[in-house]
Amino acid sequence: MRQTHTFHINKPSDLRNQLLSKSKDVDYISILDSNTQATRPNFPADYISYDLIAGVEALDILEVKKDSFHQLKKFHEQHQDWLFGYLSYDLKNEVEKLTSTNHDGIQAASLSFFTPKYVLLLKGYSLEIHTYETKENCKQFLGSLLIGTHERVSSISLQQRDTKEEYLQKIAQIKRHIQRGDIYEMNYCQEFFRKNIGLSPEAIFQQLNNNSTTPFASFLKLNHLYTICASPERFIKKSGNKLISQPIKGTRKRGLNKNEDIALIEELEKSEKDISENIMITDLVRNDLSITATKGSVKVEELCGVYTFEKVHQMITTITSDVDGKEHFSDILKSVFPMGSMTGAPKLKAMELIEEFENFKRGIFSGAIGYITPKGDFDFNVVIRTILYNASTKYLSVGVGGAITIRSDAEEEYEECMVKVKPIFEVLNFQLDEK
Repeated sequence: MRQTHTFHINKPSDLRNQLLSKSKDVDYISILDSNTQATRPNFPADYISYDLIAGVEALDILEVKKDSFHQLKKFHEQHQDWLFGYLSYDLKNEVEKLTSTNHDGIQAASLSFFTPKYVLLLKGYSLEIHTYETKENCKQFLGSLLIGTHERVSSISLQQRDTKEEYLQKIAQIKRHIQRGDIYEMNYCQEFFRKNIGLSPEAIFQQLNNNSTTPFASFLKLNHLYTICASPERFIKKSGNKLISQPIKGTRKRGLNKNEDIALIEELEKSEKDISENIMITDLVRNDLSITATKGSVKVEELCGVYTFEKVHQMITTITSDVDGKEHFSDILKSVFPMGSMTGAPKLKAMELIEEFENFKRGIFSGAIGYITPKGDFDFNVVIRTILYNASTKYLSVGVGGAITIRSDAEEEYEECMVKVKPIFEVLNFQLDEK
C-alpha cells in the first residue's frame, strides 16, 4: 500500500520545469499542469482539484491494441493503484463496429497506462507524494530534481495533408451530408506533419505551455511516444459517484486590447452558430451520461459559458450526473467514448464520415490524457491543441479541427482552425504559406 509523504515547496512554479528536466532521465512520466497561477477569475471554484499532478517512473505498464477497456479493468483490479496514460480516439473501433485505414504516422496503441513509482499532487505550497518509498527516499528524489536548461526550439517546417482548397471542398461535401439529414454536426480535422525531424519535446512543451497556459495542459512520455498538449478542455471527471463533463464548442481569438476582447466575447456569446454547435454537443453528452446515470441526475450546470484563456475565448458547457457506486470506471469511460465534442451528432454516423473524409489516423489526438486513482476516480482532458511525436520514427503530427454545421462557412471554419493552431505554429517558428 502506498504511503503519503507531505512536503512544503518554497517555489511551486519551479516544479513543472524540474519534472520536465527529469523526463530526460526516465522512460515514463506524466505531467498534468492546470496552470493555476495564470489569472482566470471567472473560472468555477471547483474547476481544478490540484495545481499539478504527476506520475514519475513506471512500476508496471499496460499497452494494448484490442479488448482495451476489459484489459484496463483487469490491470486496475490487479494493481488497485494509480494509473497515468491515454485513451486513443481509435478506441471507437472497439466501442462501435468501425475501422481505421487512414495513414498512421504516430503508431500509438489503443490505450496505454503506467503505474508510477512516485505520484505527485501539488496544491499551493503543499506537495503530497504517494509512493511505496520511504520519506527519506522521497527527499532524495526531490533533491534530484533540478531546473535544466532546455535547448532552443529551432524553426520546424510542417507539411499540410489537406491543402486549403481541399479543405474547403470537403466542408462543402460534409454540408451536403448535413442537408440530406445524415448528420447534424461533424468535427472535421486536418493534419500538419513532419517526417524525419529531431526535436526536444521538453523545450517545446515549456514554450507551448508558457504561450497558452491552459487548465488541462499535459506532457506525457511513454517510452518513445510524446504528447505535448495545451488543452483547454476537460473530457470527463469522476469524483466519488459524481461525473462532470465540460465540452467546448465556440472559439474566438483574443483581442489586441481590453475593448477588443469585450467585443469578441459579446460576439461569441450572441453567435447563433456557436450556440447551436454547443447545444448539439450538450445534448449528445447528456445522452452519453444518461447511460450510467441514476434516474433524473443528469443536469446542465452551465450552458454556453464563455471563458477567456491566454490565446482564445471559448464557449464551455458543464454537464453533471450521478452514477451508481457499482458501475466500474472502465464501463463508464466506454459508455461516453469518444467525446462528442470531437465527433458530432449522431455520433456513429459522424464517426463513419470522419473516417471517410479525413486522411490521417487521429490516434492519441482527440483522445484523452489523464489519471485513474486506486479507488477508480479519474480525470481526463480532450487531446486538442497538441503536438504528437514518435521519437523512434521521428514523426511529428499536429491535428486541428472544428465542428461543421449547416450554418458553417468554409472560409470561416478554416480561419478558426488557424486561430486554434496558431500557438503551436508560434512555438515551432512555422509560418504557413497558403499561396
